[in-house]
Amino acid sequence: MRQWCIKFKNGQTKVHDEQRSGRPSIVTDELVVKVNDKIHENCCFTVTELSISFPQISHGLLHEIVTQKLGYHRFCARWVPKILTGNHKSQRMAASLTFLYSYDKDGDSFLDRIVTGDETWVKHVSSETKLQSMQWGHTNSSPKPRKCLQTFSARKIMVTVFWDRQGVLLIDFLEHGATINFVRYCEMLQKLRKAIQNKHKEKLSSKILFLHVNARPHTANRTREVLNAFKWEIFPHPPYSPDLALSDYHLFLRMKTWLGTQRFYDNAELWAGVTDWLKSQAAEFYDNGITKLVHRYDKCFNLFGEYVEK
Repeated sequence: MRQWCIKFKNGQTKVHDEQRSGRPSIVTDELVVKVNDKIHENCCFTVTELSISFPQISHGLLHEIVTQKLGYHRFCARWVPKILTGNHKSQRMAASLTFLYSYDKDGDSFLDRIVTGDETWVKHVSSETKLQSMQWGHTNSSPKPRKCLQTFSARKIMVTVFWDRQGVLLIDFLEHGATINFVRYCEMLQKLRKAIQNKHKEKLSSKILFLHVNARPHTANRTREVLNAFKWEIFPHPPYSPDLALSDYHLFLRMKTWLGTQRFYDNAELWAGVTDWLKSQAAEFYDNGITKLVHRYDKCFNLFGEYVEK
């Protein structure tokens, strides 16, 4: 305060600091280029590893060059079902083009024809998702919540669900010790046709568009004969494409999230719980799942056959 008073008495009227040269920066364009070249040699570097090649620069300044001057950010690898080949991508693009062309021609009436189904395992005790286990707290909250890797019993059953825009059409649980083969799958298709006839009889006259994944029981010759006898149109599902499977990206994803909050003690209780949950979902829930398929096929086509995240 004394120094400021003296300066103002001597005639100074500005309160801002005057510009000065300061200490010259050691970050030159040549140094930035060298760091960039070193990064291109190994993208999985750490700042500590990178500092070995540039001992004259501190860790903080090196991190500033990498993030601010060069604009690099760290990304985690994304898990995918399979590394797609060029042939796989071509098949996905062809399926996308076929679907989008039919939707553009017929609009919502095309989606009304869709019937889809798939099977999945449901457990008596399922682990909650990482998102479900998150808790609110302050930055300095202590102690932080911990969660160990849980190993549950192998008690589980397989459920097959067929559905359309209006809701569930058929739910089938596999008996203990049984397996799904083409014989069992054809029996389920017969039950499905009867369920459609009872619930939406008008759907049979509009030529059903049947979407199911290309598992072995689904593609067996006997299965094709049954579907041909029904005069249903089978939409080709590209291989290794769970991101384009209606049940995988929508129905089962939400059901598994719900199962993470439940505990079942026997098969009968699990059957009843899953059945009640599926039937309790509003028609809007199932309609949204099928409507999303338009966006997914469109995105798949624009990504030249690559996997679709959302």
